Amino acid sequence: MGSPASRVSGVELPPVYCPFESAIHPRVRQVEKRAVEWIRDSGMCASERERAWTVATHSTDFFARFAPVADDDRLLAAALWVYWGFAFDDARCDTGPLSSRPSEFNALAGQVQRACEADSARGSDRFVGALQDIVRRFRGFAPPTQVSRFAHAHRAWLSGVAWQIGNQAAGRMPGLDDFLAMRLLSSGGEPTFALLELATGAQVPDRELHRPAVRALTEMAILVAALDNDGHSLHKELAGGEADQNVYTVLMQELSCPLQDAVRAATGLRDRVVLRFVQLHDRVAPTAGSDLVTYLQGLRYGMRGNNEWGLRVPRYIRSGYWPDEMDDTLLTWADKPSDTRPGPVEGAPSIAWWWDPDLA
Repeated sequence: MGSPASRVSGVELPPVYCPFESAIHPRVRQVEKRAVEWIRDSGMCASERERAWTVATHSTDFFARFAPVADDDRLLAAALWVYWGFAFDDARCDTGPLSSRPSEFNALAGQVQRACEADSARGSDRFVGALQDIVRRFRGFAPPTQVSRFAHAHRAWLSGVAWQIGNQAAGRMPGLDDFLAMRLLSSGGEPTFALLELATGAQVPDRELHRPAVRALTEMAILVAALDNDGHSLHKELAGGEADQNVYTVLMQELSCPLQDAVRAATGLRDRVVLRFVQLHDRVAPTAGSDLVTYLQGLRYGMRGNNEWGLRVPRYIRSGYWPDEMDDTLLTWADKPSDTRPGPVEGAPSIAWWWDPDLA
């Protein structure tokens, strides 16, 4: 990780440009121990191997970087959903038996979503009860508006996964614009960033959270994290023959180019979004209320922390061990963006509105 670039099956992945602050919750290890106990007792893991792989996502470390100021119990509840999401993704979405059966996945997704929305809902799937326990925790400390926002974000995520599974079942590789719109949903970024209010206790007024500029900033943070995750997981996907719909395979088709050229194009696209985020953030932040400031800081922490976590988590690098937290200081970052062209990304009209000069 200290080298200027990572080599993946003959392909160089450049260092990440990420000009955002780094932080981590001071009691992350204590909260993680509580999370591991919950995973053991939750019933959502079908085997010891599955339980160990879920624990190895180190989701407490992940979200402790998004919300370093969170109360311990709030951080725990948020981290539990992240563990749950990774376990559900592995067993039911990504490579599980439903990963190419859209009708069966949609039936399950409907049950899971209703369990997220209603504590009285019932379902036989082992993930239902665990999810209800997590959302019950949210209801115990957060106002109904925030829990409702999370539930809507959860539905958005499942809809994106259904879209992706439908593509897989049909053997369809989406074009760039469709892929970016799908990835905003299927990456799980909507519910992950919706956890920011739940974890920090910030209560951003609707008039601020739903401003077009704030919505654009949220979507940009989601996409940056999603594209970074495509890079983090590329080695695992190539080694396991799982590389199907990611930004690199999409660009290889879109541009009729080899993987190395797709990596270069993807890096440039991602860096242009980062630059637009910085530009728009600096326009919004000076007049933001205190809770919105906390939320915007969480977006920045999240993009940085997602990389600090993703560059060393066994889920992606399959190293078999979790490096010491001091390894954060050894990560190499790009000093400047690889592409500084202004204006919307070419061939991506679904996200072009982020560059609207009148956003406010």
